[in-house]
Amino acid sequence: MKRLIKLLSITVLLGSMLMIYSCSEEFLTKTPPGVENPGVMQTPSGVEALLVATYERVEGSDMFGGCLVSEWTYSGGCSDDAYKGTSAGDQSNFNLLERYEALPNNPYVKARWANAYDLVARANVTLEFLWATQAGTGDKFTDTRAKQVEGEAKFLRAWGHMELNRIFEKIPYITTQTELGTVKPEEVPNTDAAWDKIEADLTYAIANLPTTKINNEVGRIDKYTAEAVKAYAHLSQREYTLAKPLLEDIITSNKFSLVPEFMYNYDMTHENNKESIFELQCSTTASSASNVMGSGCNFHQKGAASCGGWGFYQPSQNLFDAFQVDANGLPVLDVAARVHLATDMGKGSGDDFTPTNLPIDPRVDFIIARRGVDFLGWGIHPGSDWIREPANGGPFMTKIFMHRKDEQSLNLNGSGFSNGKNYRIIRYANILLWRAECALEDNDLELARSLVNQVRNRAKTSTPVMGLCTSTKNLLSNPVVDYTKPAANYKIEPYPGPGVYPFDTKANALLAVQNEIRLEFACGPWRFFDLRRWGILATTLNAFIAQDITFRTFMQGATFNATQDDYWPLPQDQIDLQKGVLTQDPAY
Repeated sequence: MKRLIKLLSITVLLGSMLMIYSCSEEFLTKTPPGVENPGVMQTPSGVEALLVATYERVEGSDMFGGCLVSEWTYSGGCSDDAYKGTSAGDQSNFNLLERYEALPNNPYVKARWANAYDLVARANVTLEFLWATQAGTGDKFTDTRAKQVEGEAKFLRAWGHMELNRIFEKIPYITTQTELGTVKPEEVPNTDAAWDKIEADLTYAIANLPTTKINNEVGRIDKYTAEAVKAYAHLSQREYTLAKPLLEDIITSNKFSLVPEFMYNYDMTHENNKESIFELQCSTTASSASNVMGSGCNFHQKGAASCGGWGFYQPSQNLFDAFQVDANGLPVLDVAARVHLATDMGKGSGDDFTPTNLPIDPRVDFIIARRGVDFLGWGIHPGSDWIREPANGGPFMTKIFMHRKDEQSLNLNGSGFSNGKNYRIIRYANILLWRAECALEDNDLELARSLVNQVRNRAKTSTPVMGLCTSTKNLLSNPVVDYTKPAANYKIEPYPGPGVYPFDTKANALLAVQNEIRLEFACGPWRFFDLRRWGILATTLNAFIAQDITFRTFMQGATFNATQDDYWPLPQDQIDLQKGVLTQDPAY
């Protein structure tokens, strides 16, 4: 699927142009460029091209507010996982999101609306042409493939609407004109979160998609992808009993497993592995790139691995502290009992600094780029000299979007700003930990513990980041590193039991499961939305603000309002365009 999108789109475009500009005296009656030509599109090959073009919009087309899939703006940058980063004045509209003061005219919410409904529109066009093809007199799909195409398109339509209801509390669910009947799309009101319609589309996909990838094209969704997304839809509504059988079906299929190395979920060498359930396919050529939106702008702006990045999306001190463990290698679940792990905040790269020697979860250095630790083979991170504006975004950067140095040859487009690294949207670790949540609802603490421990044991047996700095000076020019030793004091163990803290009570076990989800998917597309579905958004984020204003002075006076800030406002221009149809969130 990596190059299939471009190849099919080009083929259809060229075919349309040849038809339009052939030697005909009736050229004035031909379909103009940019408009679907029924003679081309109302065929199985044309519909397949439309479907692939719909897949192409899964990630959106905007790096910031409209960025779908990675969700780095809303999920990470608006939660306790990360800051906007970069410089204080860069992307000032993001500052308003960070302070939870975004208004209906904020370009970020406008971009989200436009990008997600673009995906929805493409899915609906695909469905209309599919049905017209099957009802016509020309070539048709087989009944099985027609149902598969419809399942794929309806899945993508459901996904687009989920990308909307994550941000906007009530949305219009836009289907095809055939399904709407006499109602026009612009007449559909936003009366609810559209969960029922999302679930209906996903149910169709589950019933009609195969359990294997169609044509062995790894980028396509299958039955298990649809089950995973539907399970997440139920979890978002706290419908654990409905999510459980979907998750169980994925687990008992025995098609998926945790890969042996945690890093395999973040590199280019092990893409589409046994853990992957829903993966965005990215690629580069010498002249173009198809990368996950938000990747290049989140690279270092300075240093050996900059690739021309802009320095956005800097992990928080709060997240770094969450990776600390006790002497037994278990997380410190009580936030008040955590210490602030030492960082080089306020220090130049030439200043002496000793990184923390306290025991920490080894996953931290696969996620967070920090001073004194190797950065994906590009060299030992020297600290502030690689950070665009430490006083604004802190001393850290992310690693999850950047490729390893030994993978640079896989990126053929310029400096690597738009790399070809796939993005794992949902993986088997998600399924295990979501199933653990469901187990807790059944008061099956032992099952929850065993599921969490599968994830922790994988982290324990993964090869840690290597390279212990034995000198804290001259990291830019002459670092002294022992590459036979781990880069830090890593320690992680599975939870003991049964009946041992924290799996002694449901409340304690819930903290353990929620903490594991945070650590396993840190800086991923889940954090803000997890806090919201768990009902702890306001308490968590207000505590985070209070902790951070010691250096993030622009956050002084900011508060998170539980009744207003859990969602963002609908774009004002859409309210104006659809007067009497769309209703603004009353909180705004």
